[in-house]
Amino acid sequence: MSARVLITAGAGGIGCAMAEAFDVAGARVWIADVDRAALAACPGHWRQSVVDVADEASVAAWFGEIEEAWGGLDTLCSNAGIAGPTALVEDMPLEGWRACVSVNLDGAFLCARYAAPMLKRQGAGSIVITSSTAGQYGFPYRAPYAAAKWGVIGLAKTLAMELGPHGIRCNVICPGSVEGPRMEGVLAREAAAKGMSRDQVYAGYASGTSMGRFVEAADIANMAVFLGSDAARLVSGQVIAVDGHTVNPDPKV
Repeated sequence: MSARVLITAGAGGIGCAMAEAFDVAGARVWIADVDRAALAACPGHWRQSVVDVADEASVAAWFGEIEEAWGGLDTLCSNAGIAGPTALVEDMPLEGWRACVSVNLDGAFLCARYAAPMLKRQGAGSIVITSSTAGQYGFPYRAPYAAAKWGVIGLAKTLAMELGPHGIRCNVICPGSVEGPRMEGVLAREAAAKGMSRDQVYAGYASGTSMGRFVEAADIANMAVFLGSDAARLVSGQVIAVDGHTVNPDPKV
């Protein structure tokens, strides 16, 4: 694979795992993130840019860099997202709602907006958007996150329809609960909101899947590599959960 791959939020977590997997597959990798320190810790042969996906000027500048350096791209992994506040809807602050939707949904839109002309010009390419199982089932105490993750599914299905005639595919990956620091923060906040222990919340999430476990970032990355490859040349407009099979999206502990 000699594809040119862009990955937002690529300096840590799922995004970094995606970068590693595409790198191993032989792709040229360009990661974007707001965390300068995390970017600096990534492999030096990955191209790196500081980008705020919720800021159009920042996104536009990044795609200008890409145009100048690479002349285009083959796969966009629109992965940037934040967890947002954890609260009942009546206690949800509007500023928290807006910030969460801005990064998760506006960010995916902006990256697609600037990637589409490049992909159309070459008549091929793939867009992979990271949603969540919260975008399939809803998520108590996480209204802005769930709303944004449902939103990116609608965006992706529309992109698949608009861009398909140009040879461009768009698909969605819906991770379940992914082991790592970000999920630990979610567990802590939800435990506090529900008056439960971290371990009780963890067990509830795990028991909500038929495989009884969390997934690893590498599991998500492997799916992204597949969706960006010629092996998935006729896979488009699909929403693919990598979650150990969610059987109860709101398990009670």
